[in-house]
Amino acid sequence: MVNLADMPRDQAESSEDQPIEYKISGEHRTVRLAPADSTPSTRMLANEVPVAIEFDGEPYAVMMLTPADFEDFAVGFALAERIITKASDIARIDSREGLRGIGVDIRLEREHRERLLERRRALPGQSGCGICGLTTIEEALPQLEPFAACPKVASSAIFSALQALPPRQKLNKATGAVHAAAFCRPNGEIVAVREDVGRHNALDKVIGHLLREGIDPSEGFALLTSRCSYELVQKAVLARIPLLATISAPTELAVSMASDAKLTLVALARSDSVLIFNDPFAAIGKPHHSPA
Repeated sequence: MVNLADMPRDQAESSEDQPIEYKISGEHRTVRLAPADSTPSTRMLANEVPVAIEFDGEPYAVMMLTPADFEDFAVGFALAERIITKASDIARIDSREGLRGIGVDIRLEREHRERLLERRRALPGQSGCGICGLTTIEEALPQLEPFAACPKVASSAIFSALQALPPRQKLNKATGAVHAAAFCRPNGEIVAVREDVGRHNALDKVIGHLLREGIDPSEGFALLTSRCSYELVQKAVLARIPLLATISAPTELAVSMASDAKLTLVALARSDSVLIFNDPFAAIGKPHHSPA
């Protein structure tokens, strides 16, 4: 397991004159090949780097992330791992960029360290689903607390958010290779957007932002530019975001889990239509001319 980016502190201190800074993207030379010819070209590529997650100085996981918004990710990841329930459970977050990656050490308040001992596991590095390394089905599919309500969201608000999101996907506009997660008010106003190579990472970053800024997750909905896997449903429920919308299709397990947790689920959300897969509280207002 990599420990704080596998970089000794004395090495970090010796590199102060030449600080390491990971870029979120970079330009690469390519050759554009067409049926009749080929031409030199360039292409912007999204970057992903190994991020070593530690809790109280002990290695926990290595994730592959877009190198931005680390503290947001750390808080969202800790919540998804059921190690914390709120941002104040964390005393501080230390991060350091090293030669082989980035280290993020999440220091817990003393009274919350027992939960860490219960959840400790080895997690192989990947772009973010968080299931590899779990040892039982019960861990992978935990019982989730069902929602008791969902704010009313007009269908026009979902379409408004869908229209407003692409201009805020700056990294994806440059690279065409990353996902975005947004948190939106019930009227469709986008409060925050985070991008990452992993859809799960992007959602963790948004959730972490909400917790750090004291924004009530129950007063809005999440919108993701990805398919809806069950892990996204799980993260939304754990964060207490009552409505999840994704632009691509859900899996059957995702719909089943959303139904059990009474999560309002919208998928295949496009500019001309969306599919409502679960709406237990009749939260989504339909156009007046729709048939009953």
